[in-house]
Order: sequence, then C-alpha cells, then structure tokens
Amino acid sequence: MGMKVTDHIKKANGTTLFSFEVIPPQKGKNIKELYDNIDPLMEFKPPFIDVTTSREEYVYIDRGNGLLDKRITRMRPGTVGICASIMYKYSVDAIPHLLCGGFTKEETEYVLVDCHYLGIDNVMALRGDSMKEEPYFIPADGGNAFASELVSQIANLNRGKYLHDDVNVEHNADFCIGVAGYPEKHMEAPSLATDLKRLKEKVDAGADYVVTQMFFDNKRYFDFVEKAKAIGITVPIIPGIKPIAVKRHLQILPQVFKIDLPQDLIDAVEACKDNNAVRQVGIEFAIQQSKELRDAGVPFLHYYSMGKSDNIKAIASKIF
Repeated sequence: MGMKVTDHIKKANGTTLFSFEVIPPQKGKNIKELYDNIDPLMEFKPPFIDVTTSREEYVYIDRGNGLLDKRITRMRPGTVGICASIMYKYSVDAIPHLLCGGFTKEETEYVLVDCHYLGIDNVMALRGDSMKEEPYFIPADGGNAFASELVSQIANLNRGKYLHDDVNVEHNADFCIGVAGYPEKHMEAPSLATDLKRLKEKVDAGADYVVTQMFFDNKRYFDFVEKAKAIGITVPIIPGIKPIAVKRHLQILPQVFKIDLPQDLIDAVEACKDNNAVRQVGIEFAIQQSKELRDAGVPFLHYYSMGKSDNIKAIASKIF
C-alpha cells in the first residue's frame, strides 16, 4: 500500500504533485471535522497527506480560592491513529510528524514500531518548538536534542538497530525520512550558512527529502535550493506554501516563523476591509506563487492548510 515520497517523485517524472498538511482535531472533537476538510481536496489526487504532532503544553486547572493546579497535557494527540485512518479511508500515504521535544528516544521508538506495523512508510523528523513557558528549546530527559539525532535514530532502525540492541530483526523498517528546511533560516540559527550546514547534517544522517517552512517570496526558495545544492545536498526540496487568511497574519507569521513578507502582499492585505477580503488576497497571491514554482518544476507543492481547506481548494483548482 505505502509508497515513499521519493518514489512518488520518481514516478511523477517531472510533473508537480499536490500535497497538504492537516492538524489533528483537539482532544474530545470528532474526526469527521477532519474528513470534511480533506474530502474537497481529494480531487487533486494528493499522493500523501502530512499529519502534525503537537508537543505537550501546560494547562492550569482552577481549584478555587485563587489556587491553580499546573498540569501537563497534549491537546491534539492521535497523530499515528489519524494517519492510519486517512490511509484506510482515502488510500493515500499519510505522513506523521515526529518531534524531539517532549518525547524520549524510547517513546519515539514505540511510535516508529507502530508506524512500521501500520505500513506507514514516510515520517517527518522535526525538532519541534520550545514549550510556551521555555525561553529556548529544552530536550526531554532521554530524548533527542536535535532533528539530526532523531533522523539518525530512524535511520538506525531502518538498519535493524534498535535502542537496546537485543532485538532479533527479521524484517527491517524502511522509512523514507523527511526533514524541515528554512529558506530564511531557522529562527535560532546565527546565519543562513550555519543553518544550511545543519540541513546537510540531517541529510547526511539519512534524510531523504526536505520540506521548507512557509515563505512568500519565491526568490528565497530558489536561492535556498541553489545554496543547498552548492554544499552537496542532492535530495528533493519541496516548497511549503501557506495562504494568508487573516489580517493578524501580518504580525503573527513574521513573529512566530521569522519570515519576511513581500511589500506588495502587505499592502494588499492592509487595504482589505475585512478578513474575507484578506482570504481572497491570500488565495490570489498563493496561486501566483504556485504557478511560478510549478513552472520551475518543483516536485510537490505542499500546502499548510491549518485545519481549513476552502482556500487550498481554490488555489489547487487553478494549478492542478
């Protein structure tokens, strides 16, 4: 059933393919809501759908008389279960995100074993964000500190090497490993050159393909791909695209993702009367962006849907 991302790319033979990312429903919500957002996008034949993983966060439970209990929880669990259900329902590959943050190496190994049993052939290896309360990223006790370490752990498992090597391996896992790339550099990297070195480390550790963080200036992507090639990164680099949907994105995206927005996009969004108009601007802009990238022959156009699919559908219907 499953097929590797790299095999999907080979099979497409130069045609740009469509893929997107979904977020698990919040705890207590129904999976139907997720299906309702996936259904309209299936006509564009995505070979795979990414499913994000949320790291743990603190919640404060009010005990009355001004006392708060601090508890740790995951608000959106169920990534692997959702991947299995997507594969079962739609017969497409589903790719779970794996994080360093908040997971021990043991827990990661268990998730990978589950994926292997379920026929999940691709995984996305990410370091993950720091917790809201932390000034910077702190790895879990007994967890991987860097995405490159996580990639190594998965690559070892592909070679039949488990954490406690007393396993008699008859059938190796064979995960295709995706990692993140940052055309405008990771917010914690001192420079783009340093960041590209980190990316090279991830690829050398066993990463098979790269998906970029969202960007709004295609030139940043093209430059990034050139620089990556120049230092010997030969794996496919898939562009990640997010349509702007609300005015607030002008503040949030640069702040959270440390990315620049092109002035013409900022001007267009600022001129909008309401968020419906912003959504339209975001769609138009992403269509232009997608066309240019498709014409340049990118392997996939990967969309960050953030739980709603109407704008992704509007974009895809003009491109695919």
